[in-house]
Amino acid sequence: MYMATLLTNPANPALDAMLVDSLRNAWGGGAVQWLCPDVAAEFGLDVLPDNQWDVWEDLQKQGVDLVIQPAEGRKKKMLLADMDSTMIQQECIDELADEAGVGERVKDITARAMNGELDFEGALTERVGLLKGLPESVIDKVLAERITFMPGGRELLATMKANGAYCALVSGGFTAFTAKVAAELGFDENRANTLIAEGGELTGDVGRPILGREAKVQALEEITKRLGITEADVVAVGDGANDLGMLGRAGAGVALHAKPSVAAQCDIRINNGDLSALLYIQGYAKTEFAG
Repeated sequence: MYMATLLTNPANPALDAMLVDSLRNAWGGGAVQWLCPDVAAEFGLDVLPDNQWDVWEDLQKQGVDLVIQPAEGRKKKMLLADMDSTMIQQECIDELADEAGVGERVKDITARAMNGELDFEGALTERVGLLKGLPESVIDKVLAERITFMPGGRELLATMKANGAYCALVSGGFTAFTAKVAAELGFDENRANTLIAEGGELTGDVGRPILGREAKVQALEEITKRLGITEADVVAVGDGANDLGMLGRAGAGVALHAKPSVAAQCDIRINNGDLSALLYIQGYAKTEFAG
């Protein structure tokens, strides 16, 4: 038994009931359940449709995401989330680089690294090196003036935690940012890299070992073991190449507004919805959201 979920951007709710019904009829699905009017709906399927990705392509043109997954075990016991361009709408290192006057150069490296074109560790050390001499106080300035949360994040954390889930933030970014984001949104723990500062200025170096793709997989392994749950009990979300390890291992790996080369390697792709999509694909209705 499978469950097909159709959803769109809650800021522009335009999921058409006729569209949902016609797809359900074409695939011989069960009764349609509306999780949120005009935003998200689901129906059951006995078999996987062989034209799933053709339909997905067509729906993308209409601003609609389609996710099909096993119906059993959809509600997860743990959230493992990337931070930059996932829980927040920015890349922290790019914002710091803007303040240092090397924004465009760093943004180019970031984009290539997230697309999997560059080695993550090498790209990170190169970018951090360009921040040498930046006052450490700029971190608080960036946090206060430049960082905004991804829509749906608060509801995602509050709802999963209200239902007993554990939430971990794992980032290839920096602890100075993850600590603040984790505390604000309610994560149970956070892991990231450490920017090194001396005399109130960034040294242009980062603490070792550098947390990248393998560190996120390690977090998945360590935390699930500690909690006594399986990797199938986890929903992971990210957007970059360094997230692919954990996205591939988690029970539900969600590519959120991901780079095309990353999304192509994931079965759950959210390009139109926001973080609330992670609740809808677990079967939560809007009326069940907390926060």
